Amino acid sequence: MWHATVLTIFPDMFPGPLGTSLAGKALATGIWRLDAHDIRTHANDRHRTVDDTPAGGGPGMVMKADVLARAIDAALAPADARPRLLMSPRGRPLTQARVDALARGPGALIVCGRFEGIDERVIEARGLEEISVGDYVLSGGEIAAFTMIDACVRLLPGVMGKEASAAEESFAQGLLEYPHYTRPQLFEGRAIPDVLLGGDHARIKAFRQAEAERLTRERRADLWQAYQARKKP
Repeated sequence: MWHATVLTIFPDMFPGPLGTSLAGKALATGIWRLDAHDIRTHANDRHRTVDDTPAGGGPGMVMKADVLARAIDAALAPADARPRLLMSPRGRPLTQARVDALARGPGALIVCGRFEGIDERVIEARGLEEISVGDYVLSGGEIAAFTMIDACVRLLPGVMGKEASAAEESFAQGLLEYPHYTRPQLFEGRAIPDVLLGGDHARIKAFRQAEAERLTRERRADLWQAYQARKKP
């Protein structure tokens, strides 16, 4: 069973949106497991302090290495081989390829930082891999964790109705996904492209491929360059 363990100072945020729709149904039927642990329970003082002022001065507060290390150690069994991830804006970008790899594995331990950041020493000492969901800053790692977990869970066997659906989505082939249409056939003067109505599956496939390439070329030069490079002999 794919198992996500989340370390956060706001465990009541979970499962949140992960308790609804496809992820929620899969959680209820035991396809995957989610545990959210409160980092504050590993603080030693009566105020359950998890942060302190930054060494060298500066704005904000920093999550304490000793408290977070105890939380990580308590959440992991000695033989737990799951990757240890830290949601961080300075991390490596989360890609579909990384999501695919995570979904094929046993799950993940996910640390949700808060404040200005977390003490660098616990990142090094506990081998945390920093993951970013985009070039922007959130109030904490929880929203980013929702994003990553949802991206993984939907790929687990039995979660989505058709595996072909995932294979045709954006990024699965290195391209953005082609446009979709459904009834009514005419909407505010805009018609469904005729090629999609003729029943010729080869033409439909070619049309969708061409549209995926067009959108990627127009919107994501980085993906288009990588796609072109892979096509070269």
